[in-house]
Amino acid sequence: MAIVSLLQRALEPLVRTGSLRLTFANGRTIELGDGTGPRVAARFVDHQAPWALLLDPDLRTGELFTDGRMVMERGAIYDLLILVLQHGDDAPPTWSSRVLDRARGVLRLIFKGNDLLRSRRNVSHHYDLDDRLYALFLDPEWQYSCAYFERPGQSLADAQRAKMRHIAAKLAIHGGERVLDIGCGWGGLACHLAGTAGAGEVLGLTLSEEQVGRARERAASRGLDGRVGFALQDYRKVEGQFDRIVSVGMFEHVGRAWYDTFFQTCRARLADDGVMLLHTIGVSDAPSLTNPWITKYIFPGGHLPALSEILPAIERAGLMVTDVEVLRLHYAETLRAWREAFMARRAEAVGLFGERFCRMWEYYLSMSESAFRCEGVVVFQIQLARAVSSLPLTRDYLYAGKVSPEHRPRVAVVGGG
Repeated sequence: MAIVSLLQRALEPLVRTGSLRLTFANGRTIELGDGTGPRVAARFVDHQAPWALLLDPDLRTGELFTDGRMVMERGAIYDLLILVLQHGDDAPPTWSSRVLDRARGVLRLIFKGNDLLRSRRNVSHHYDLDDRLYALFLDPEWQYSCAYFERPGQSLADAQRAKMRHIAAKLAIHGGERVLDIGCGWGGLACHLAGTAGAGEVLGLTLSEEQVGRARERAASRGLDGRVGFALQDYRKVEGQFDRIVSVGMFEHVGRAWYDTFFQTCRARLADDGVMLLHTIGVSDAPSLTNPWITKYIFPGGHLPALSEILPAIERAGLMVTDVEVLRLHYAETLRAWREAFMARRAEAVGLFGERFCRMWEYYLSMSESAFRCEGVVVFQIQLARAVSSLPLTRDYLYAGKVSPEHRPRVAVVGGG
């Protein structure tokens, strides 16, 4: 049958190591790989499923798994994705992928999206899901972004606390600053900045009604409701000036057409001697299209930027890049912890949301983790300022945990002998 040989020919350059068995609806099978490692096996339920996979694998793999048209018979969907993606850079793109990528690129230019109304709707699509879902796999602080693993074997909860300490250090908070948290999630970082790092006042912004309610409860339970506030508000509508601005895991939702607006708004809101920290998922190579399955089912309107897309917008806004750190496998380890926690409580998730939803989320967590391990997806932490003298002259303060006022230089040193 044509589809069997076509699919085998397409997959052979990808599955060079490991062991993958695919079974078709008529009972025929193909074996791929060199036979090493754990055996992975999947079965197509209907005759159309392998054609869909062949013609548009980026979109259809997740759809076939979610809809139960491709069933794992040995191993998990994560194991299958790792097998296929680990040698993905070595295989040339197919004609169908080139055509589809070009078409999706044109559509992205036509439908730029992410205006005020669409941004609110896109955020609600993911973050206004029942909070009981996130309680299944997040750490106690409900940090839904990349943790910072300081040592092997560190727990997710400890790594998330380390991430907040790392961000607070990069913000150079020494006490009393007014902080704007764009995309504050459920309020864990905002509470940390005020309650532990010493910020004087923190305003967190979100477009999720579920998040803002829980964030306010969190601040009140910690006695911070007088110093930490949360608003259901778009970043483009905020007023006033802030000594510090932080944005964690939100820039991915801005959309390329709005990068200039984002950074110009941040510059207008940032005090003359202020400091900003942007924490965003991105790609380590050239600009590319974000996975179409993710944008269709998980994060509509999202885009994973390359540094070459971010930095020109920063320059045009008149902000200065003062530090760039690339967190590589930290998010892969974070997603591994989320995936394992979710799968350990999968029966609860099925009772709450149904089997199809759980397959979709298993695929989302698995595909995201494999992308960080195999496809050059990373996290950028970009520190920004308006003035050259806003930060200490060396990076020692990042590891001291706190910066005292007397150590903050107010003049730039030019030249020297």
